[in-house]
Amino acid sequence: MMGEGFQFIDIVLFAMIAAFLILRLRSVLGRHRDSGRSKGVFGAERRPPSQEDEPTMVPEPEKPDEVEEKLKNQQQSDPNLAEEERLDVGLAEIMKASPDFDRAEFLAGVRTAFEIIIKAFAAGDREQLGSLLSTEVLGNFSEAITSRENAKETLETTLVRIVDVALLEVYMDGEVSHISVKIISEQVKVTQNAEGEVVDGNPERVSEITDIWTFARDTKAHDPNWALVATRGPD
Repeated sequence: MMGEGFQFIDIVLFAMIAAFLILRLRSVLGRHRDSGRSKGVFGAERRPPSQEDEPTMVPEPEKPDEVEEKLKNQQQSDPNLAEEERLDVGLAEIMKASPDFDRAEFLAGVRTAFEIIIKAFAAGDREQLGSLLSTEVLGNFSEAITSRENAKETLETTLVRIVDVALLEVYMDGEVSHISVKIISEQVKVTQNAEGEVVDGNPERVSEITDIWTFARDTKAHDPNWALVATRGPD
């Protein structure tokens, strides 16, 4: 009886090994017959992966320097590039040299400087002007003051209000930042002779005046102040 039991177990074991070998052989033969293509979930043939099927890489976000260079190229190729984009190029250059630069603070400073300068010019205060003007501009202002003094004339300027201050041009020249602004103001300007007679202007008339002023600052200097380096009227 015991011998028959062992024979039965041997038969079952051989049968299991035979089944395993048959399944293994079928799987091997099946792979050899395959043409290299497999079926998709819904039956559509799916080609084997190739170089053309490599996943597309998502481009990395552009770096600030790349954006700046892109805007520069656009400016050179398109003369009708929006004014604000051209200003952004210049502002990006200035902020690279002076990370603490703030556009709003600069424009607020222009308003303050404008009021101080026109009042100092009217009063003939060369010392006050010297702290805000470049050597060349100070020389021009001084000549006008001297001419007025020689003619024994006085200038009275009343700044009614500053209507608007807007950026016109922003750029770097080496290490020096340059910003040109358009300043629209309302003023009452009167020039009188030694006898107190009005020789120019009208004390009862408020005039709207547009000035184009250019300020500059050496980004390597410790002095944070900007100097007025050029003045002109509107084109």
